[in-house]
Amino acid sequence: MEVENNSANHGNGEVGPEGAIQHYLAGLSDHRTLSFFHYKIIDLPVIVYDDGLHIYKDINSMEQAGLFTECEHKIVHKDNPAQGVAFDASITSLVCFEWIAMIIGVVLFSLAGRKYKKGTVKAPSGLQNLLESVVSFVRNQIVIPNIPGRAGHKLQHYFYALFFFILIMNLVGLLPGGHAATGSIATTLALAITSFLVINITAMKESGVGTWFKHLLGGAPWWLFFIMIPIEFISLFTKPFALTIRLFANMTAGHVVLLSLTGLIIYLQSYLMAPVSVGFSIFMLALELLVAFLQAYIFTILTAVFTGIAIGDHAEHAEHAN
Repeated sequence: MEVENNSANHGNGEVGPEGAIQHYLAGLSDHRTLSFFHYKIIDLPVIVYDDGLHIYKDINSMEQAGLFTECEHKIVHKDNPAQGVAFDASITSLVCFEWIAMIIGVVLFSLAGRKYKKGTVKAPSGLQNLLESVVSFVRNQIVIPNIPGRAGHKLQHYFYALFFFILIMNLVGLLPGGHAATGSIATTLALAITSFLVINITAMKESGVGTWFKHLLGGAPWWLFFIMIPIEFISLFTKPFALTIRLFANMTAGHVVLLSLTGLIIYLQSYLMAPVSVGFSIFMLALELLVAFLQAYIFTILTAVFTGIAIGDHAEHAEHAN
């Protein structure tokens, strides 16, 4: 009855447990302000392309202009809310956290790189030793064993950037008040598209464009092209799709579980639930820390494996053709 009474207080200006949980669930989504906890740092600009380029300093300025409005986190026409804009290139909170991850990565490697520039012969220590160990792991355990020949050596820097970028975004999302950009499907999709380009461009360079197109037959006779080409073409996109969903789902699921555990205190409105929720939340945070490293590793190694398979398959077709 206590929950029902509090839920019924919406008319008196009070927010019930369901409203509070919905409020915190909304915090997992993207926003047009950069904030930590409930402290707003800055309103982010809105950039819209629809019958021309429209730039506003924040969402309020856009509303005052009278052309567009925001409906369910989407920019739509004010006179026709059912019609969205052609392209929304606005800077959002998750974009800012991607930039934060980039800045952190650049700063860390810049600090570690200073020791190499000094030309000291001492063994690496501290931050330099940590980063060198991770870089060696990515090169020797992920890139070189899975990508044959010169392609592995050429692509190793891409895989360093990929691994550290995902890892730092995951870790920033675990900080109090932080947001995990990898919890956005737009971020994971962009990473997967990059991997898709790396996989196929590398295969074309190593085996030739002609061999790459011949591979669409899958080794079958040419007169089966109407069956094999659609199948092989679809298979090109299943790999980046799997990468997109895997990273997005795993990072989002952990944050939803943490929010659910905390939400039990709000929903049940019982202090007796607090020790249970807090205990399980601490366990989940430790598990999320493991997942942050694991998902960066999985995304990187799968990209390397798919690249190696693409090179091997196309090279095999090239040998058969010769």
